[in-house]
Amino acid sequence: MQNGSVVRRNRKKHGDIWQFRWWEKTSDGRRIYRRKQIGTVDQVPDLESAWKAARLLVPDLNARKQKAVSVCMTIAQLCSHFEQRELCLTNTWRSYSTKSIYKVYLKRWIIPKWSDHFLSDIRTIEVESWLQSLTIARSTCAKIRNVMSVLFNHACRYEFFDGNPIKFVRQSAKRRFPPIVLTPAEIRTLLEGLKSRERTLVLIAASTGIRQSELFALKWGDINFSAGAMNVARSIVHGFVGPCKTESSQKPVPIHPLVVEALLKWRSQSPYCRPDDWVFASRHSHGQLPYWGQTILQKYLRPAARRLGIERRFGWHTFRHTYSTLLRSVGTEFKVMQELLRHSTIRSTLDVYTQAITPAKQSAQAAVMSFVFSSQ
Repeated sequence: MQNGSVVRRNRKKHGDIWQFRWWEKTSDGRRIYRRKQIGTVDQVPDLESAWKAARLLVPDLNARKQKAVSVCMTIAQLCSHFEQRELCLTNTWRSYSTKSIYKVYLKRWIIPKWSDHFLSDIRTIEVESWLQSLTIARSTCAKIRNVMSVLFNHACRYEFFDGNPIKFVRQSAKRRFPPIVLTPAEIRTLLEGLKSRERTLVLIAASTGIRQSELFALKWGDINFSAGAMNVARSIVHGFVGPCKTESSQKPVPIHPLVVEALLKWRSQSPYCRPDDWVFASRHSHGQLPYWGQTILQKYLRPAARRLGIERRFGWHTFRHTYSTLLRSVGTEFKVMQELLRHSTIRSTLDVYTQAITPAKQSAQAAVMSFVFSSQ
């Protein structure tokens, strides 16, 4: 809002008054002249007193103006503003993968349903009923709800709106069905039927629980063969290289001797074996980029699994769920599990003051590997 001006206005039948005047711009770009009476000259004797009184009016006028803006702004306009400010490449508050996911949820769910609705028209119960009517996973509904909440927080931050109606929307994220977990026998069967590249990938994923984006972002320089450990320093999503998901994700990960052996064998076969080369560098890109995880999964792993009699449809994240389940099966302490999986935790005090030692991590991992490869 402008600073405005204070003027003394003459009146024929009554005493002079002080007026506060300013300009406002409407949603279609037109300028409208506004004025508000401050008081009579008898009530406010001089210009300095009139200015003091005018400054008291400004907060209320600004609030009214902002409310008018929110009434005129649609969800589509808010989404556009959010994408330009928060989802651009120069904004580093969110990871590339998070920004990509937000764009998908905006384009596929939120904009088609709510684009023409004004911010002031969005009602908690209406959004809640809409989410309940969707025939998709509860976790997906929960993510839609969270993205909508982020949108309204953005509106509040830029003072387009003064509340978040999504705050009170109830939406469970509980799974309808438990996630798929492979058995030790299925893992052994799958490994026996794969070639060197795919076998190495599955061995790493099943024995470390590493995320797909981190697995394909590994470089040879990240692996310390003598120490039996690897550093997870980056992630790659849709060919875009960025930081890991969380600070906890960047902690060193122990690797079992079987994995070390498989990595050394794969390195001897790969033409890209320098420290700065990708561990799973794509020949199609002449080593400039790693293979695409979903391509490997669809063209090699799933067909091999079907040939070997593994009927359940699995993905890269299945190996992370499997690793977590196997860690619990061999009696691993929860703190060691948390560090092996490199999860962040709400209990920050426990994270800071309680650290699982490396031998404990290696022992837990060795127990899982023994469990998988034990004789029948």
